[in-house]
Amino acid sequence: MPLSSLPAPPSSRRVVVTGAASGLGLALARGLAARGDRVLATDLAVERPESVPAGMDYVSLDVRSDGDWAKVLAHVQDSWGGLDVLVNNAGIATGGRIDVAAMDEWHRIVDINLLGVVRGCRTFTPLFKKQGSGHLVNVASLAGLVHAPGMASYNAVKAGVVAISETLDHELAPHGIAVSVVCPAFFRTNLGASFAGDDQEMEAAGKRMLERSRRSADDVARAVIKGIDSRRDVILTDPEGRAIWRLKRFARPLYSRTMRKAGARLASPRRT
Repeated sequence: MPLSSLPAPPSSRRVVVTGAASGLGLALARGLAARGDRVLATDLAVERPESVPAGMDYVSLDVRSDGDWAKVLAHVQDSWGGLDVLVNNAGIATGGRIDVAAMDEWHRIVDINLLGVVRGCRTFTPLFKKQGSGHLVNVASLAGLVHAPGMASYNAVKAGVVAISETLDHELAPHGIAVSVVCPAFFRTNLGASFAGDDQEMEAAGKRMLERSRRSADDVARAVIKGIDSRRDVILTDPEGRAIWRLKRFARPLYSRTMRKAGARLASPRRT
């Protein structure tokens, strides 16, 4: 089913999507715009990327920069007079065993994947409170709910995004503000290009998982948009993700044995 065939929202929404020049961010921006939502796409490039559809607003945003976030807020207020949905999607991939991954990798992914979400929420929550409405959508990962070995830094920041989202869901509900956290499993995207770490073996394994997935960014975007429409607090985008999350919740010993076996495989010398 193409993204454009999703049911239209009750009324056109004003939406900001970060990391919208490629991957899931681009798929979400296209899908939302195709249904009549007004979308402001943001990404690192100073000049508008060719991938961003014509007619869609664009603002350069480094999610590590408070000044850039202020520019996005000003654009929204000046152009639209408010905002309905913020999608904190921008992020990078990393992975590495605890004694291999460098501290620089930890600092980088915390600043982008975790504090980038914090900055987005802090920037727009005052506006949402003033409006008495709004929806924060934070893209985490299945890695935020289930924690495979060899991915400590990625698991940690994504679990942090899940925790922040749950906290804000409780904190902001009295102000009419909804909060959702998106937890997709592996899907085909260019996220692997952002790997930049010392653990080359884990990087190669992560890229293989992305390439072998049967699910595309458009597939995940469809599930995310449906979750946004229904204002679900946790948006799981695929059957495998739902299955392993249920396994952890309701069969913890089996889940732990499965993860320890994965850790044992990781510790074993690779056969050539």
